[in-house]
Amino acid sequence: MKTHYKDLIEQTFEFPQDEFSVAENELSFHNIPLMDIIKQYGTPLKITYLPKITQQIQKAKRLFNVAIAKTDYNADYNYCYCTKSSYFSFVLEEALKNDIHIETSSAFDFPILERLYDNGKISSDSYIICNGFKKPLYLQYICEFINSGFHNTIPILDNKNELEYYEKNVKVKCKLGIRIASEEEPSFQFYTSRLGFRYNDIIDYYKERIMDNPKMELKMLHFFINTGIKDTAYYWSELNKAVNLYCDLKKICPELDSLNIGGGFPIKNSLVFDYDYEYMAEEIVSQIKRSCEQAGVPEPNLFTEFGSFTVAESGAVLYSILDQKKQNDRELWDMIDSSFMTTLPDIWAMNQRFILLAVNNWDQSYERVFLGGLTCDSQDYYSEEAHVNAIFLPKYDSENVLYIGFFHTGAYQESLGGFGGIQHCLTPAPKHIIITMDENGDYATKLFAKEQSAVSMLKNLGY
Repeated sequence: MKTHYKDLIEQTFEFPQDEFSVAENELSFHNIPLMDIIKQYGTPLKITYLPKITQQIQKAKRLFNVAIAKTDYNADYNYCYCTKSSYFSFVLEEALKNDIHIETSSAFDFPILERLYDNGKISSDSYIICNGFKKPLYLQYICEFINSGFHNTIPILDNKNELEYYEKNVKVKCKLGIRIASEEEPSFQFYTSRLGFRYNDIIDYYKERIMDNPKMELKMLHFFINTGIKDTAYYWSELNKAVNLYCDLKKICPELDSLNIGGGFPIKNSLVFDYDYEYMAEEIVSQIKRSCEQAGVPEPNLFTEFGSFTVAESGAVLYSILDQKKQNDRELWDMIDSSFMTTLPDIWAMNQRFILLAVNNWDQSYERVFLGGLTCDSQDYYSEEAHVNAIFLPKYDSENVLYIGFFHTGAYQESLGGFGGIQHCLTPAPKHIIITMDENGDYATKLFAKEQSAVSMLKNLGY
């Protein structure tokens, strides 16, 4: 009988896969033997595999440019990185190698952009798409950038009063965008996005406030669906409404030339993940083209703002199993050497699921388990995977330490968990390493951050 963990994985999934393979009963991630990494750095450990960021960006560019060529779409595609997914310098520097642009969400994006500009990573020609409800400091930075020559800095108006600040403080002609307050799915907690303008208000607002304003020109209409880009009647209906609005607006606003469809390409959260990126990109482009042709207006330049899609699949977190507890007849608890609430806050905050695999012991028999974190909080656990409401791992053996990995964790975790700050139950933030690959296929590791120390936490707490 095939009762080993390796048998379970191979019978359940098509395995090996692009980024995962097994040799001598140990897991490799992008051909990097993870046990070698663990022997060098220990656990818990966070990993960022930088080449994956470039791969994702090039994938999206290829998808949309092929779709544009296939449909004879007469405008350009621009890839923007949504910085809030991960602000780390190594992430932005890797992403910016690929001729992309930036989407911001807060005032403190701008000191980062200044550093990137000083280091030659962005130029005054780079598109900087400024989203969100803006506090005074955010508005101030936007105006300073526009006035200093960053002519493709485009504030996306989120409310009717925002324009007044730009009118008073921008000294040159200012490009603007308007965000549509899209309707959410019927199953969502609310019906309409809190961000942006109501559909019915946009054309009147343009006529009253922007059309005859010599300092302002409307260049972009911004559309985003909170639940992401999915092949559903709801998504296509909302996209069609946004494109029709673009067409109506274009007829009275000749300088309008761009449609921003936001982010929303999904990430792989299971080994049975199935999403037809090629079809979705081509269908988006063809539907926009068809609507524009029917309305008799030129196709808009397309912008996307991919955040999680850019960086999530570059990340992994490795743990060791410290012990196993049997709490009743059915429940076995494998206790990890960290806290999910510290290292993977999406798990308890949003019920997010990631790819979970054993790193070693693939030749051992398997058992159903629950995973528990170190803290005394009842929410510090992981109990099921995306494809099934259970977790199976190699059987616990106190003489042969089991290591496990959560994969595609590279977006949001450090921001939500408070990197370098005070963690839940004062659980230290783990070591974080960066992995690069040269043209010969040889990898190199670099320690980005040591495990958080008691001294740094006590300082934060005022001791």
